[in-house]
Amino acid sequence: MKNLQEQNAPELLQEEKSVFNSPLERRSFLQFAGAGAAGIALMAAGCKKDRGNDPMVSGGVTLDFKNDIGVLNYAYALEQLEAAFYIQVASNPPSSFSAAEKAYFQDIQFHEIAHREFLKKVLSTSAIGSLDVDFSSINFADRTSVLNTAKAFEDLGVAAYNGAGVRLTTDAYITVAGQIVSVEARHAAYIRDIISNGSFADLTTLTALGASDTNGLDGALTPDKVLGIAKTYVKTQINVINL
Repeated sequence: MKNLQEQNAPELLQEEKSVFNSPLERRSFLQFAGAGAAGIALMAAGCKKDRGNDPMVSGGVTLDFKNDIGVLNYAYALEQLEAAFYIQVASNPPSSFSAAEKAYFQDIQFHEIAHREFLKKVLSTSAIGSLDVDFSSINFADRTSVLNTAKAFEDLGVAAYNGAGVRLTTDAYITVAGQIVSVEARHAAYIRDIISNGSFADLTTLTALGASDTNGLDGALTPDKVLGIAKTYVKTQINVINL
């Protein structure tokens, strides 16, 4: 499996990189999500033979961090959560949102959907199932509730990618993860600026999450901490092994 990844990953992911290098426009962004997916699926399929010996955990979904596939599934789970949140906001935004804010939240929605679908295509049959979310604690009609939740999700997503990057061993995956997290950081900066103009570079939320922000660096959180925070919004049981 490792040899297959090392030899083919850069070539198979080259076409997909257009997702992150192209202008982040609205609906057109989704057109990239399936591009080259058939080729990339071969890489994930090549890992199937290693999955037969995985310890089985009954109920929910299992994230097995023994290899890159587990890390990608972890990212896929988080992108599912973010996409579900922004889809709900974009479909019925708070009445106090300006026209520009509604448009930007639609943009973010399509970015997150593209991230979700990109990872799903890469993982192919190795992908975990769809998560059942729980947003009962969020008041989607209230501007403050929506913005604070968006800020928390984006900060958590950035810290999650930063914390999981060290676990990836395939160069192509590391590159793509870096491209995704940079987009998530742009989201975080924009939302923070809506809440309080000029606060786009504020990292206090990451400190509150337990992530380090010393020396001007964005924070990093280990998967166990991230999932512990995210479980408030997920009904599906997420089992973690080989962490």
